Amino acid sequence: MTERARLVLPSYRRDPDSHPPLDSPGYRSTSLRHPRQPLVLLPHLLTEVTGPLLGPGRIGELDHDLTRQHAGEPVGQRIVVFGRVLDGDGRPVPDSLVEIWQANAGGRYRHAADRWPAALDPHFDGVGRTVTDPLGHYEFVTVKPGAYPWRNHDNAWRPAHIHFSLFGRSFTQRLITQMYFPDDPLFGQDPIFNSVPEAARSRLVSRFDLGRTRPEWALAFEFDIVLRGSAATPFEEEDEDDDH
Repeated sequence: MTERARLVLPSYRRDPDSHPPLDSPGYRSTSLRHPRQPLVLLPHLLTEVTGPLLGPGRIGELDHDLTRQHAGEPVGQRIVVFGRVLDGDGRPVPDSLVEIWQANAGGRYRHAADRWPAALDPHFDGVGRTVTDPLGHYEFVTVKPGAYPWRNHDNAWRPAHIHFSLFGRSFTQRLITQMYFPDDPLFGQDPIFNSVPEAARSRLVSRFDLGRTRPEWALAFEFDIVLRGSAATPFEEEDEDDDH
């Protein structure tokens, strides 16, 4: 194989200026699960980066529209969530599988572990997925999620948020983050949001966009995701079991 044709395997680094520490005392469960030994980096070989492919063939017609996945309409304020997936140099990331999951308008997940007394919505599952286009764009239609209690500390409530999972071209290239909404009154007491370095927190907050609203139908919020570099979106560990 010539030098020109050699396969360049991806590598990953943790950016302490963007990402929260693995042990964040205010976020109680991190003390139980954060690594206590130096991390061992496993190389990504050809099998890990070439399959399985996560392309458009895995996306259903209504996977991106969480308001049309059932016979009836879900309760709540319809919103359009859109943006671009970019690398640290501002270049678009095409063909990235983007998945979301969220609570319903009352703040309850369709999840066996979520038992707090808010109503389940029979017309809302709270999950969706799409693939970025050649310029890195994605778009979802959903309802704005509600806040919910989570017992991390006295009278603890999570701000309204949507979870994002992004894949490259294989399952080993997965990153997870959360999108919040502007001016949420619960930001100040949320240890997950505040575990992120202060300078990077605004990258987790979406921007209201009146120009992209759908008249008499849905509000719109823009959320760009930068995968690495000085403007990287903060990402979290994958085992957020206590946050559904």
